[in-house]
Amino acid sequence: MANQTNSAEVLSNQTQNKLALVQEALDSGALSSIRRMLNGLQPTAIAHLLESSPPQRRVVLWELVDKDQEGEVIQELADNVRAQLLSDMDSSDLAAMTEELEADNVADILQTLPDAVIQEVLAAMSTQNRERVESILSYEEDTAGGLMDPDVITVRPDLTLDVVLRYLRRHEELPHSTYYLVVVNRKDIFLGLLPILKVLTSDPNMTVREVMDTDVTALHFSMPDKEVAKLFEQHDWVMAPVIDDEQRVLGRITIDDVVDVIREGADHSLMSMAGLEEDADTFASVAKTAPRRAIWLGINLLTAIIASSVINLFQGTIDKVVALAVLMPIVASMGGVAGSQTLTVVIRGMALGHIGRANLSWLLSREFQVGLFNGLIWAALMAGVAGWWFNDTTIAGIIAAAMVINLIFAALAGALLPIILKAMRIDPALAGGVALTTVTDVVGFSAFLGLATYFYA
Repeated sequence: MANQTNSAEVLSNQTQNKLALVQEALDSGALSSIRRMLNGLQPTAIAHLLESSPPQRRVVLWELVDKDQEGEVIQELADNVRAQLLSDMDSSDLAAMTEELEADNVADILQTLPDAVIQEVLAAMSTQNRERVESILSYEEDTAGGLMDPDVITVRPDLTLDVVLRYLRRHEELPHSTYYLVVVNRKDIFLGLLPILKVLTSDPNMTVREVMDTDVTALHFSMPDKEVAKLFEQHDWVMAPVIDDEQRVLGRITIDDVVDVIREGADHSLMSMAGLEEDADTFASVAKTAPRRAIWLGINLLTAIIASSVINLFQGTIDKVVALAVLMPIVASMGGVAGSQTLTVVIRGMALGHIGRANLSWLLSREFQVGLFNGLIWAALMAGVAGWWFNDTTIAGIIAAAMVINLIFAALAGALLPIILKAMRIDPALAGGVALTTVTDVVGFSAFLGLATYFYA
């Protein structure tokens, strides 16, 4: 992990240095220097440089990328950046650009374009490429079928390894990431996998049946891509075959495709906490950025009004005891932090498939005890601070009791809200934070001000 972090930091520093050089070259009009610099980089580095540039500069840089590199660069870009760069391209140019790419990567690229443009690009493709891409586009994007590459090498179980090796040598090149050959019968029914390593190291006279691996799980084309990613993670797979209802082989999914799914899931979880889209462009324009954020701010304002209305119910008590206004934010803040801790743990557990009916009661019991434990500790500390601060033992007891109540409610709410929201088919990562804040604010203010009204009335 440390090595990955250091590598990311080095790449980021290199990108920033190149951006500075690009800016100097653009300011001076030295486009030929930029072209040489760009096309001397790897496609992934060019993509990273494009994503790290504001929109106007991004378009200029894209125009300087050599035609023979465009296809490899475009498949490395985020969907929103890719859509921006492809929006003004001619359909024939798009077809030519994607001609050498894998069918699954071409499908990913086309899915970011309007339907009318997709049809134009498909029409401009060769018959073979069009059929392969259309076979992927016929499946839902977020399923194993939409994720798979139909370019897969199959062999029969009765062949000898010598015949298989000679068959492989007849290919000018193998499909990318060909770690296994897929073993099928004459009806293309999936039977197992044959590792390339065994083809190279086993006795050439042995048959495929003798060395093939039959303890393999094939993925149905309708399996959600998140489930696919979980299986790859759990079993350390690098490749898995995809089958239809009759167990016929349709294609394969490789680890590089799954890494994209995992990364998109991580982006979704992170950005959803702030109510943003996972593919939000860092350098998107004000016109695109402001409305997206405004919607979430409006929802947050509504929940804040609900919390404020609770405070308004106890206005008379606050007027009598000014110290309540000083201490109120502490109760709400402690509940919010405690609830967020539980919420994050539960959402992660749900994403990993760890939480279900069998262990829900245990989880709630644990969170209740954690909330009570932390509530008692910090309530005792805050009671001492409040008593010394305002020289009032009553207000010290009130804030202590309110903190215990709110931390317990916060822990339980943090555990239950994601489950309730998921049952309602609402994304917990998107709505959980706002719902939790509303609960902790309302409960915290109600407990604190309600107790104060009782004792100071």
